[in-house]
Amino acid sequence: MSGRVVILMGSKGDLDHVAKIAERLEAFGIPYVRRVASAHKSVRHLLDLLEAYAAEAQPTVFIAVAGRSNALAGMVDANTVYPVITSPPASSAFGGADIYSSLRMPSGVAPLVILDPEAAALAAAKILALSDSGLTDRIVAYQVGLLDAIVAADEGLQ
Repeated sequence: MSGRVVILMGSKGDLDHVAKIAERLEAFGIPYVRRVASAHKSVRHLLDLLEAYAAEAQPTVFIAVAGRSNALAGMVDANTVYPVITSPPASSAFGGADIYSSLRMPSGVAPLVILDPEAAALAAAKILALSDSGLTDRIVAYQVGLLDAIVAADEGLQ
Protein backbone atom coordinates (compact mmCIF):
# COMPACT_ATOMS: atom_id res chain seq x y z
CA MET A 1 0.00 0.00 0.00
CA SER A 2 1.48 3.29 -1.03
CA GLY A 3 -0.21 6.19 0.62
CA ARG A 4 -1.79 7.08 3.88
CA VAL A 5 -4.54 9.08 5.52
CA VAL A 6 -3.76 11.72 8.10
CA ILE A 7 -6.75 12.34 10.35
CA LEU A 8 -6.50 15.75 11.95
CA MET A 9 -8.91 16.45 14.76
CA GLY A 10 -9.50 19.78 16.42
CA SER A 11 -9.46 18.20 19.87
CA LYS A 12 -9.49 14.82 21.57
CA GLY A 13 -13.23 15.36 21.96
CA ASP A 14 -13.50 14.25 18.32
CA LEU A 15 -12.09 10.77 19.01
CA ASP A 16 -15.45 8.95 18.79
CA HIS A 17 -16.05 10.33 15.29
CA VAL A 18 -12.45 9.60 14.31
CA ALA A 19 -12.79 5.99 15.52
CA LYS A 20 -15.49 5.36 12.91
CA ILE A 21 -13.23 6.73 10.17
CA ALA A 22 -10.30 4.65 11.43
CA GLU A 23 -12.38 1.47 11.52
CA ARG A 24 -13.28 1.77 7.84
CA LEU A 25 -9.69 2.68 6.87
CA GLU A 26 -8.47 -0.42 8.70
CA ALA A 27 -11.01 -2.55 6.82
CA PHE A 28 -9.50 -1.29 3.56
CA GLY A 29 -5.95 -1.84 4.83
CA ILE A 30 -5.07 1.85 4.62
CA PRO A 31 -2.41 3.16 6.97
CA TYR A 32 -3.45 6.22 8.94
CA VAL A 33 -2.29 8.46 11.72
CA ARG A 34 -4.38 10.52 14.12
CA ARG A 35 -3.20 13.97 15.13
CA VAL A 36 -4.64 16.84 17.16
CA ALA A 37 -4.20 20.36 15.84
CA SER A 38 -6.47 23.35 16.10
CA ALA A 39 -6.67 25.99 13.39
CA HIS A 40 -7.47 28.51 16.10
CA LYS A 41 -5.40 27.45 19.09
CA SER A 42 -2.31 25.86 17.54
CA VAL A 43 -1.71 27.38 14.12
CA ARG A 44 2.09 26.93 14.16
CA HIS A 45 1.72 23.30 15.28
CA LEU A 46 -0.74 22.64 12.45
CA LEU A 47 1.48 24.26 9.81
CA ASP A 48 4.50 22.34 11.12
CA LEU A 49 2.57 19.06 10.77
CA LEU A 50 1.55 19.87 7.21
CA GLU A 51 5.12 20.79 6.32
CA ALA A 52 6.44 17.55 7.79
CA TYR A 53 3.95 15.42 5.85
CA ALA A 54 4.71 17.30 2.63
CA ALA A 55 8.43 16.64 3.10
CA GLU A 56 7.77 12.89 3.19
CA ALA A 57 6.46 13.06 -0.40
CA GLN A 58 4.09 10.13 -0.30
CA PRO A 59 0.46 10.01 -1.43
CA THR A 60 -1.59 11.50 1.39
CA VAL A 61 -5.20 12.34 2.01
CA PHE A 62 -6.08 14.52 4.96
CA ILE A 63 -9.36 14.10 6.80
CA ALA A 64 -10.19 17.04 9.05
CA VAL A 65 -12.55 16.41 11.93
CA ALA A 66 -13.64 19.57 13.70
CA GLY A 67 -16.94 21.10 14.56
CA ARG A 68 -18.18 24.57 15.41
CA SER A 69 -16.40 27.00 13.12
CA ASN A 70 -14.41 24.20 11.41
CA ALA A 71 -11.55 26.41 10.32
CA LEU A 72 -9.39 23.29 10.41
CA ALA A 73 -10.43 21.93 7.01
CA GLY A 74 -9.98 25.25 5.24
CA MET A 75 -6.66 25.93 6.93
CA VAL A 76 -5.35 22.49 5.96
CA ASP A 77 -6.62 22.74 2.39
CA ALA A 78 -5.13 26.20 1.89
CA ASN A 79 -1.73 24.94 3.00
CA THR A 80 -1.34 21.59 1.21
CA VAL A 81 -1.49 20.22 -2.32
CA TYR A 82 -2.97 16.96 -1.05
CA PRO A 83 -6.72 16.27 -1.05
CA VAL A 84 -8.59 17.30 2.08
CA ILE A 85 -11.87 15.81 3.23
CA THR A 86 -13.75 17.41 6.08
CA SER A 87 -16.03 15.23 8.16
CA PRO A 88 -17.38 17.38 10.97
CA PRO A 89 -19.10 15.58 13.83
CA ALA A 90 -22.87 16.00 13.93
CA SER A 91 -23.97 18.75 16.26
CA SER A 92 -27.25 20.16 17.44
CA ALA A 93 -25.49 23.28 18.70
CA PHE A 94 -26.62 26.45 16.98
CA GLY A 95 -29.55 24.50 15.53
CA GLY A 96 -27.08 22.52 13.42
CA ALA A 97 -26.10 25.72 11.58
CA ASP A 98 -22.42 25.20 12.41
CA ILE A 99 -22.30 22.92 9.34
CA TYR A 100 -22.21 26.05 7.20
CA SER A 101 -18.63 26.67 8.31
CA SER A 102 -17.72 23.44 6.50
CA LEU A 103 -19.70 24.29 3.39
CA ARG A 104 -18.72 27.92 2.82
CA MET A 105 -15.05 28.21 2.02
CA PRO A 106 -13.18 31.13 0.51
CA SER A 107 -12.12 31.03 -3.13
CA GLY A 108 -9.16 28.77 -3.75
CA VAL A 109 -9.97 26.54 -0.79
CA ALA A 110 -11.78 23.31 -1.61
CA PRO A 111 -12.04 20.60 1.04
CA LEU A 112 -14.59 17.92 0.23
CA VAL A 113 -17.42 17.81 2.78
CA ILE A 114 -18.57 14.32 3.74
CA LEU A 115 -20.60 14.12 6.92
CA ASP A 116 -20.69 10.36 7.45
CA PRO A 117 -17.37 9.18 8.91
CA GLU A 118 -17.36 5.84 7.10
CA ALA A 119 -18.11 7.61 3.82
CA ALA A 120 -15.21 10.00 4.45
CA ALA A 121 -12.92 6.98 4.78
CA LEU A 122 -14.37 5.50 1.58
CA ALA A 123 -13.72 8.74 -0.29
CA ALA A 124 -10.12 8.76 0.95
CA ALA A 125 -9.77 5.13 -0.17
CA LYS A 126 -11.06 5.95 -3.65
CA ILE A 127 -8.58 8.81 -3.97
CA LEU A 128 -5.65 6.60 -2.93
CA ALA A 129 -6.91 3.80 -5.19
CA LEU A 130 -6.16 5.96 -8.23
CA SER A 131 -2.59 4.69 -7.93
CA ASP A 132 -3.11 1.39 -6.08
CA SER A 133 -4.82 -1.48 -7.91
CA GLY A 134 -4.88 -3.66 -4.78
CA LEU A 135 -6.87 -1.00 -2.97
CA THR A 136 -9.17 -0.74 -5.99
CA ASP A 137 -9.84 -4.47 -5.66
CA ARG A 138 -10.68 -4.07 -1.95
CA ILE A 139 -13.11 -1.24 -2.74
CA VAL A 140 -14.80 -3.36 -5.42
CA ALA A 141 -15.13 -6.23 -2.93
CA TYR A 142 -16.66 -3.84 -0.40
CA GLN A 143 -19.16 -2.59 -2.99
CA VAL A 144 -20.05 -6.16 -4.00
CA GLY A 145 -20.68 -6.92 -0.32
CA LEU A 146 -23.07 -3.97 -0.12
CA LEU A 147 -24.86 -5.15 -3.26
CA ASP A 148 -25.12 -8.71 -1.95
CA ALA A 149 -26.65 -7.45 1.32
CA ILE A 150 -29.29 -5.45 -0.56
CA VAL A 151 -30.16 -8.37 -2.83
CA ALA A 152 -30.38 -10.72 0.17
CA ALA A 153 -32.65 -8.25 2.00
CA ASP A 154 -34.87 -8.01 -1.08
CA GLU A 155 -35.02 -11.78 -1.51
CA GLY A 156 -35.83 -12.15 2.19
CA LEU A 157 -39.01 -10.15 1.62
CA GLN A 158 -40.23 -12.35 -1.22
